[in-house]
Amino acid sequence: MAVTDVETFDFSKVDRVLEKYNSEKSWLVMILQDTQTAYNWLPQPVLDRIAEKLDLPASRVYNVATFYASFSLKERGRHILRVCDGTACHLRGSTWLLGEIRRQLDIDEGETTKDRLFTLETVACLGACALAPVLMIDTKVYGHVSIEKIKDVIAANRAPGRKPDTGSTDGSAAQKPDSSSRASRATEKARPRKDAKRGRRGPGG
Repeated sequence: MAVTDVETFDFSKVDRVLEKYNSEKSWLVMILQDTQTAYNWLPQPVLDRIAEKLDLPASRVYNVATFYASFSLKERGRHILRVCDGTACHLRGSTWLLGEIRRQLDIDEGETTKDRLFTLETVACLGACALAPVLMIDTKVYGHVSIEKIKDVIAANRAPGRKPDTGSTDGSAAQKPDSSSRASRATEKARPRKDAKRGRRGPGG
């Protein structure tokens, strides 16, 4: 189904999100976050639906959706694979790690595999420097990842019927990031896109 086919598009997910927030325009960012969780990205018909229900200009909703790096207007894979490229990870081989993942999945950063299973991204910091080099698949952190370990990690997440992880860690990540790490991730999530023009004001400005 083409995502532009509004007549047959499933709006039930976004409608439930809007109902949750009583269609209050002041909750726009949260509505976008929950909607992206429901669809795994933000299709154009969904942005239009949100604008209509919140009685906002479509340009305003689009502005917010493109301002924050955490939102994606491109269809993404079932699993989001993020490689940390912070200083600690970079010094401990994240560049080689990224190269091996690109080779195994046959995609580049920002792309999705042909089977729509994986989308590859890099992030400035995952806030788990003690575990460098680090990668995250959905919300599951893998620490001290070697090139040799990548094949097994990818294979485990290819398992038929495997759902996106919801925050647990396994033996490859010996500990959960501490509170300062979570704060670092929250900062990364709310950070505006890198390609935002200098001097551009936030969506609320």
